[in-house]
Amino acid sequence: MHENEIAKIIVHAAYQIHVNLGPGLLESVYESILAYDLRKTGLQVDRQRPIPLVYKGIQFDEGFRADLIVEDKVIVELKSVEQLAKVHYKHLLTYLRLADKRLGLLINFGEALIKDGIH
Repeated sequence: MHENEIAKIIVHAAYQIHVNLGPGLLESVYESILAYDLRKTGLQVDRQRPIPLVYKGIQFDEGFRADLIVEDKVIVELKSVEQLAKVHYKHLLTYLRLADKRLGLLINFGEALIKDGIH
């Protein structure tokens, strides 16, 4: 399955969760529910997968953890904040580079309208 097809399923699931639960829950709650819903569609989902960092030829596993990696192709970073900060986008771009992935989604469940929280 192509990254864009996976992303479409992820966005739809995030929308359904937001419609049913609304904003204001902890990020970890949205992460658990989104992972559950995506697995129910048959997608393979890893939660809190370490993204190793290689520095001067040495691999460090404690550097970063992706909230979700779907089908080993799409990184999903979740937030539940009033407003995203520039650093949230930078984190996702760094994860994509370090994990050698092409597509990432930054989803903020804290937005009143989920369409405003998907990047």
